[in-house]
Amino acid sequence: MTASPAPRRATAAPAASKRGASPAAVPSSRRAATALQRVAVVGAGMAGVVCARTLMQAGLQVTLFEKSRGFGGRMSTRQSPFGSFDHGVQYFTVRDPRFERALATTPQLVRRWRANAVRVLDEHGRVVEAALPAREPHWVAVPGMNALVRAWAQPLADAGAVHLQERVWRIERDSRSPRHWQLRCAAEGASGDAIEKVYAGFDAVLLAVPSVQARELLEQSQLAPALLDATSQVSVAPCWTLMLAFPQAQQPSTLGPQWNAALSTHHRIAWLARESSKPQRDAVERWTVQAGAAWSREHLEDDPARVQAKLLKAFAEVTGIHAEPQHVQVHRWRYAKTDVALGRSHLWDARDRIGLSGDWCLGHRVEHAFVSGLELALRVSGHKA
Repeated sequence: MTASPAPRRATAAPAASKRGASPAAVPSSRRAATALQRVAVVGAGMAGVVCARTLMQAGLQVTLFEKSRGFGGRMSTRQSPFGSFDHGVQYFTVRDPRFERALATTPQLVRRWRANAVRVLDEHGRVVEAALPAREPHWVAVPGMNALVRAWAQPLADAGAVHLQERVWRIERDSRSPRHWQLRCAAEGASGDAIEKVYAGFDAVLLAVPSVQARELLEQSQLAPALLDATSQVSVAPCWTLMLAFPQAQQPSTLGPQWNAALSTHHRIAWLARESSKPQRDAVERWTVQAGAAWSREHLEDDPARVQAKLLKAFAEVTGIHAEPQHVQVHRWRYAKTDVALGRSHLWDARDRIGLSGDWCLGHRVEHAFVSGLELALRVSGHKA
């Protein structure tokens, strides 16, 4: 295990990672072909966790940073007294064989969601298409969407290589070793006050965060102008999400429509899903409602209570459910669905050893995030993608 640099201020050195089985199933016997030893990965969604796990499997020392309290990113799960909500990603598809092999390592965490066909609704909630063509299965993680990423991150957590609730706000050269990087992080102290931590000694820094956040961090750090140029055309739309629970109704439900998932042309709502129809979920009737991109942009900075009222009214118009929910909550995703993708799986500045990954590189699917994180890790570690 490599010795850690001496601490300074509230400085912490990167933890050396143990080896663990990677979701990408990269052979553990092969060491990195480069001189890299210590790598910081920022972002603990699908792309970041897959990237970090793959690098760990290649024999590198990895430290994973996440500003939130848990893993998953948009594959997060929101808990309530009446059951959980997949308030970000609703389901995923499996097209890439590497993703399929990775999912096979944790079969207990993946189930097919038979959503009795996704309906297409008009502005008033009337079915205009009986069902979308069933081209491929819809899959969900169980018992909630975040279970998959959390399980894949467990070897990193077991190795002490994860720092949750620490927001990286600056990347800079290590003053004691200029060929290395150090990260300045903002964290909450025991008394609730903000404290700064500095983690030093990294050979490379990989950002697995939304493109806008990656750009802001690079601009703040005055780094990697080529990466900034490459991401200048990427566009990601926001999304307001509404979560509703009706404890008076249980599956099989007689409340509202008999479909479980629908695309909508309503001017406010783009997607509706009955959470309680998903496998291994609580039976209490629960709905996740996602607003359209244009409406979400227009109301991005609105008061949450106002957004909640408008979406609740639209939900009643589309579904015909006018009962009063006992649980209502909204969540704003500033970066939800990619409008214009990068067009390649990742970016890597070999000179400065800074890389970028995320679903926005290829599109908006879960497997896009998987492929992006995997291929960046393979590039950095010297393996072939």
